[in-house]
Amino acid sequence: MIEIQAMFPVMVTGDLTSIKTFYQSVFGFEAVFFDSAFYLHLLHPGTGIQLGFMLPELANQPDFLHPMMQTQGYVISLEVQDAAAAFEQAKQMQLNIAMELKEEPWGQIHFMLTDPGGFKVDVVQHLAQ
Repeated sequence: MIEIQAMFPVMVTGDLTSIKTFYQSVFGFEAVFFDSAFYLHLLHPGTGIQLGFMLPELANQPDFLHPMMQTQGYVISLEVQDAAAAFEQAKQMQLNIAMELKEEPWGQIHFMLTDPGGFKVDVVQHLAQ
């Protein structure tokens, strides 16, 4: 068996600087590696959650990493303690809200944002069942 130590998605997108600013200012991520001509690696200091973002069409990458990702059908889910409070903060920050706060029958309350790269961010709270 292959032993793993961490997991993080790497999304191919076109504007690493805007992505960096968004995740730092909205969710408190820290950039542990940032080269605006290549790659951004974010780490959330309180949770250890990691996200990676890479520019398209990099000569040193395999061809299958050259195109930008389709943002439709892809969601970054971030769990919070209080989705209603997070939703109010998002409105105060005038963030791009893709889906209003909603309670689901399967036991969660959530809303969705759109980040600067066009990715949907599902801000979700799991309710006690």
